[in-house]
Amino acid sequence: MTTPKRHSNSRTNMKRKSKKLHLISLSRCSNCGETKLPHRICPKCGYYDGKLIIPPKVKKEKTQA
Repeated sequence: MTTPKRHSNSRTNMKRKSKKLHLISLSRCSNCGETKLPHRICPKCGYYDGKLIIPPKVKKEKTQA
């Protein structure tokens, strides 16, 4: 059985860098147009695939006594 050949640190780092570049890609929300990660719920409006998944939060007004 043979052992795998050792790569230099530079070659290993170049390989890691190219993998990392492909991980980041953004898409636009079809509802509000904000940029978001693909296949995720939009953090601004809460829609995914044209359906409301997370209803928007309603701010409660403070009552003065």
